Amino acid sequence: MTAEPVPGMTPPSRLLSRPVSRLLEPTGLGTSGLRCRPPSSGGLPPSNGGLPPSRGGLPPTIRSAGPPPTASSAGAPPTASSGAQLPAMASPSRLLGLTGIGTSALRFKPPELDSQPPDPGLGLGGTAPLPYLEREWGDGSYPPLYLPATARSNSALGAAVNERLVAWASEVGIYADQLDKFRDAGFGQLVMLAHADTDDVDMLMIAARMNAAWWAADDYYADETSLGATPTELPPRLALVMSAMDPPPPAGDYTRQLEEVITADPVLVALRSATGYLTEQASPAQVMRACNTTFQMYVSWTAYAAWRYLEKLPPVWRYLAARQHDSFYTSMTLIDVVGGYELPSSMFYERAFHRALMQAGTASVLVNDLHSAEREAADELPDSNLVLLIAAEDKVTLREATERTVELHNDFVRGFEASQRELSAVASVPLQRFLRGAQAWMAGCLEWHGSTGRYQ
Repeated sequence: MTAEPVPGMTPPSRLLSRPVSRLLEPTGLGTSGLRCRPPSSGGLPPSNGGLPPSRGGLPPTIRSAGPPPTASSAGAPPTASSGAQLPAMASPSRLLGLTGIGTSALRFKPPELDSQPPDPGLGLGGTAPLPYLEREWGDGSYPPLYLPATARSNSALGAAVNERLVAWASEVGIYADQLDKFRDAGFGQLVMLAHADTDDVDMLMIAARMNAAWWAADDYYADETSLGATPTELPPRLALVMSAMDPPPPAGDYTRQLEEVITADPVLVALRSATGYLTEQASPAQVMRACNTTFQMYVSWTAYAAWRYLEKLPPVWRYLAARQHDSFYTSMTLIDVVGGYELPSSMFYERAFHRALMQAGTASVLVNDLHSAEREAADELPDSNLVLLIAAEDKVTLREATERTVELHNDFVRGFEASQRELSAVASVPLQRFLRGAQAWMAGCLEWHGSTGRYQ
């Protein structure tokens, strides 16, 4: 694979080539039929003062018609008490030259204050890209991993998040007999390293709870036979996850029976609890983004279960097809939530950005495969792992398979780097902030995998 753009990928310049209703985020009946016409004498003056038009064709400034201000009036805005005639305030649709059914009901949402970070540079909420470099990993004997530099390392903050997370795990019941082992895994440190947009423990706990719950489902349902994981039970268990995270409408006594099962399963209790905390801080769109991505991820898990049940190793290409939809992309959907802003759905699901985030998520999950190969090979029913699959399919040593996995990882990161460079042309602070957040996630993921007790 190469870092070259895929033919047919939406150019960054087209990300803003959207209907006026999507650019300006109006609401009201008929906004899908909005059209933008040039200002006329009935609304704004035809001249924009000699300034070039802004992107999308809208005038960059709105100037009132009339003679130029005199020296005595310059800088003094007219008021009702000054005797000057105040211009009538035009409706939003008149100001912007919008026509179409329903424009009389048009309303505009003011931008969310927390959607525009105060610092566009390298600090909290910054947008400046992190530098890329080759980084040692493991025992240092393997080829380096190409990754961004770590955005933030604050072990005290990570410890604070971790202790809060252990208390929550005890409350919901996951890892009840292994809380010390859970503490040593240091999921709080992972969240501190990966989400460098904030130092607010409460916001970091959103990602900490969700990631811990996802990992618990992986351990209890999919991977660890010692915790009860079995391939034949995985699909029906995952079906209940959907009801725990996204409760269906009441169905009489059947809902009572569903509730009894959910509340008796610590993993489902954890997922419901984590989603509840997410809902308190996120928009409905961000919540459903996380839920639907989780459910998409679980489709891949059912494929792994079938391979384990049949004791059949999948070809590498088929494993990668499933793994790219079962990656840390799911964790990365929380980047803007934890940062306290929102990337609009129209941008989040834009193909160019979606592809970039999948590249970042896949690169990070290959780091997981590299660090967990030895552990997974020792399980009673070995899980699918890229290193193990390459070694079996190509009949090569584990070292050579590891080197090939490193090479593939580095290709994905370079692909993300190219995507980030192309998307830098889009003048959107939330978009650039999210891309930097994905860099921080990739870098923090490596740091955590190298220090956690989970893979030792």
